[in-house]
Amino acid sequence: MRKILILCAMLLAGGSVGTPAMNEGGAEIVAKAVPLNPRDPAHTRIGGLAYLGGWVLTSADRRFGGISALAADGEDLIALGDRGGIFRISPRGNLPPAGRVIGMLPDGPAGRGRDSESLACGPGGAYWVGFEGANAIWRYDPGLGRATGHVAPAAMAEWPRNGGPEALVRLADGRFLVFSEEAKGRVAGSRAALMFAGDPVAGARADRFDYVPPDGYAVTDAQALPDGRLIVLHRRFTLMDGVSAVISIVDLAAVRPGAVVRGREIARLASPMTVDNMEALAITRDARGAILWIASDDNFSSIQRTLLLRFRLDKETAPEAGR
Repeated sequence: MRKILILCAMLLAGGSVGTPAMNEGGAEIVAKAVPLNPRDPAHTRIGGLAYLGGWVLTSADRRFGGISALAADGEDLIALGDRGGIFRISPRGNLPPAGRVIGMLPDGPAGRGRDSESLACGPGGAYWVGFEGANAIWRYDPGLGRATGHVAPAAMAEWPRNGGPEALVRLADGRFLVFSEEAKGRVAGSRAALMFAGDPVAGARADRFDYVPPDGYAVTDAQALPDGRLIVLHRRFTLMDGVSAVISIVDLAAVRPGAVVRGREIARLASPMTVDNMEALAITRDARGAILWIASDDNFSSIQRTLLLRFRLDKETAPEAGR
């Protein structure tokens, strides 16, 4: 992960990792509601997304923060911090979500390599975690209580230590997509990405393609829609404009070996709207269609916030399968 606070000389707090996961003994996560636009509380739409609510998340537990990945776990969300913290968030309709710190990832790379940036979940409940500092993928059991395998793919070996597997997607057919935040692609402005024919930890073949993010933006997460397309989250920080985020949609048919893939912007979060270092994305469904959850990485800094924003995706923007 590229620490945006470094650009403005902010200090990052320290921390330790390596304690057992899923002990369910951590502190509560408290959610406080925020509007989409503090200057105009009636503002509830950005592009193809309708705002359903948002919250600032806090906890007395020192392990809480740094959210860099989200995954749907039944009706709940599992959030993963970049220091290995695991957090469970339970939506409650229009009420603020409930949440709790539930532990730390066991096993995993040591030292600087233990920068957990991306997360994917399989139909059997297994999880795959992308570690940026080590450019590695580790697989965990359904409880995230133990690792069941890991790999450092040769195709990721030359990716920057601070710009490696920022987004990890398991597709419905068993393929995996991995997006680098900073590894340069073969055309101007593109970034390296990989498509694995199956489970990378099991040795599946990796084919490279290039992804072109919006100008000046970096990929921070991605998820597959029910109709097979991808939603991709991007983040940018400049001293002049501050932080902003772009949400794009990608036609999965365009993702093939050697391809140069571009998305279509469907929404943008920028000042004066509620936005921070948006790094994590999950997709859930209700009777009306797809819901996007977007969370921010506070870098364990007192001058940033952990945001969790919820949006409904217009069906015209991303029709459901078979529609």
